[in-house]
Amino acid sequence: MKRLEGEELKQMRHKLFNGIEEGTLSLGEATRIMRRTVGMSRREYAAKIVKVGHDALQAVETGTGNPTLKTLRAIGKPFGFDVGFVKRSGDMD
Repeated sequence: MKRLEGEELKQMRHKLFNGIEEGTLSLGEATRIMRRTVGMSRREYAAKIVKVGHDALQAVETGTGNPTLKTLRAIGKPFGFDVGFVKRSGDMD
């Protein structure tokens, strides 16, 4: 997988940050966009960037796992994200 550059990189980062802010991306989608932004396979990204197991990263991306807080923090850290509560739209205004 090739690393994104220029306008393509800018658009992917915009999609990621806006999607998270608006609450339109699932955890798996956001994780996949982060990985694709740096142009790495799951195996490479898991080992070199977030330092978690390939299976753990795959489970997060596909929405089939129950990741630990440590894993979630490791996934978000390269992009400046941390784990916390967010207000869901439409709930208890």
